[in-house]
Parts: sequence; C-alpha cells; structure tokens
Amino acid sequence: MKEVDFLIIGQGIAGTLLAWFLEKEGKAVAVADAFSPHAASQVAAGIINPITGRRYVKSWRVDELIPSAVQAYAELSEVFGKPFFHELPIIRTLFNRGEENDWLSRTGDPAYAPYMKEQARLGEYALHTVLAYSYGEVLKGGQADLPGLTGAYREKLRAEGRLIEGDVRYDALEVGTAGVAYEGWRAGQVVFAEGHRGASNPFFNYLPYGGAKGEVLIVRIPGVQFSKILKHRVFIVPLPVPETYWVGATYGWKFEDEKPTASGGAFLRQRLEEVLSHPFEVLSHKAAVRPTVKDRRPFLGRHPEISRFALFNGLGTKGASLGPFWAHHLAQHLCYGAPLDPEVDISRFG
Repeated sequence: MKEVDFLIIGQGIAGTLLAWFLEKEGKAVAVADAFSPHAASQVAAGIINPITGRRYVKSWRVDELIPSAVQAYAELSEVFGKPFFHELPIIRTLFNRGEENDWLSRTGDPAYAPYMKEQARLGEYALHTVLAYSYGEVLKGGQADLPGLTGAYREKLRAEGRLIEGDVRYDALEVGTAGVAYEGWRAGQVVFAEGHRGASNPFFNYLPYGGAKGEVLIVRIPGVQFSKILKHRVFIVPLPVPETYWVGATYGWKFEDEKPTASGGAFLRQRLEEVLSHPFEVLSHKAAVRPTVKDRRPFLGRHPEISRFALFNGLGTKGASLGPFWAHHLAQHLCYGAPLDPEVDISRFG
C-alpha cells in the first residue's frame, strides 16, 4: 500500500493547483484522473479579466486574485521551464455613446484606475477589424495556458509514479481509521476536484451544482499577429503559435453532451465574420462543460460527516484567476486548520 497525505480526485486546473500548493507545504500527494479533451481546463482560454459585465465592474475580489495568480503562474513557469502566463491587455468594444460614457465614468473612480484606460490603442486590430463606435482598454489582464500547465503537471505526476489514471470508482474508496484506501493507495485525506463531473459525486451531490456548456474555435488569421485580447461580443485571444487565436465562447445551460455542435460553430463563425475584415481559417472546434454554482462562488470545504473527504470545485468561467488564490486558501485549511472564508465554505448550503 502506497502512503500519501492527500489523494486528489481530478486534475483540471483546480486539482493541479491544489496539488502544487499542498506539495509546497511538504505534503505527499497523489492524483487520480481520467484525461478528457472535453474537460474545461483543456478547452478554456484561461482569460484573466479584471473588468467584467455590461456595467464594467471589477471582478469579485480581483485585488487579491490577480497578484496571487501572477505569482503562482510565474513560480510554476520557472519550475517547468515553460511560460504558462502571458500578460495581455484586453480591448473592450464600446458600441455606442452610452457605453462610452459608462466606461469613462468608471475610469474616473480611483478604485478602477489600475485596471482601466480611457481609450485603447488598437494596433493591428485597427487594420484587420470592422471598427466600432469606440474602445476602452483593460489593464492587468492576461491569458494562462491551462492545457500546457495541467499537461506538464500530469507528466510530472506520471514520471514520479503518483498518477492514478482512469475514471474514479467511488465504491472503491474505503474510509478507515488509518486513512482512505483506494486502488493500492492510502491517503490521510481525499479532495475531490472533478469539475462539472462532481455533480455525480455521491458524497457531495447535495450541493447545488450546475453546468454551462461552452464552445470555442481555434482559428488561423494569415499574416496577422494581434498582441492584445479583444472583447467584441466574443473574445479573440492570441495564442503562443503565431497567427493562431482562441475565439469564444458560447454559454449554454441546456445541452445533451460535451461535444461541439453545428449551431455553436456557426454562431462563432458568424460573430468572427462580423468583427474581422480579414479572412480566417478554422483549425478546430471544441466544447466543454464548466462547473457552475448558483451563487457564483467556488465550493471549498470538508464533508459534513466524512472528515477525510474535502471538495474544491465550482471555479466556473474564471478558473484561471480564481484557482491560485483559492487553492492556496484551501491548502492552508487542510494543512493547518486555517478558517475557510464563509463566502466559499460549502457549509453555506447547510
């Protein structure tokens, strides 16, 4: 029987970051996961966007989240020798005078000054897009390479013999006085970080899980290299491969499966055609289901009856920014008993 302090079920961005922070505290960690190309962490662009919504408000707790994310991704990039985070300004399209006035009003607020510029410098977008009424620019935004990071960590786990590959078998988890036994391993604690599949977890299915399907395109725009993210109804995000971009995403509450649909692809193509004045080529069409929570706050905490079981889930569309801060927060709770923030503690649901 192989012994570890923690067994993490799931190796998306939540499970990966939690493993990282637990290992930083000197804990022995194993991870059980069945890789899926439809996992949210494999499809998401990893956008970090400090200013969101039609009212241009700061993202929840952004003043804490962004420094934590930048530091974590920088440390992981150094460990693996690969850049997992790219700081990129976000150009925000303003479609009329009212939106422009609202934007300018926000930029006058000192609390928003670090994150917003009155006007954007369009650069290459001025040459290759259909120009809109006006534009603002979001600062301190960026893109985290979630597939790259989770893939690198997976290879590390596999090389060190700490990866249990395959679908989780809940009935194989045996809780005893010495820990939790599973597939030849024994862990002091088990943390479930399964993304939207967590809704099927029999130990935590009392929580109000939701799921939102998102579809995206990976496109090539020949001869064009944008250096910023553009938000023009959909996001256009530069990828590390030259002339290649992530475009998305759709947001659907009703869906039959995780696969891309013809209607989703057509919608994204139409949106991109409305924005670009330059031809493009679709390289791939992807889809995934995001784990969502009705109050838009993550799930963190221990099972109310099985103290050796804990949960880290519900990062939704903001996993790249939420993940590092809350993974560290949960690691401190699991290792040292630090109190959980009431806003994310699963005890808020009784």
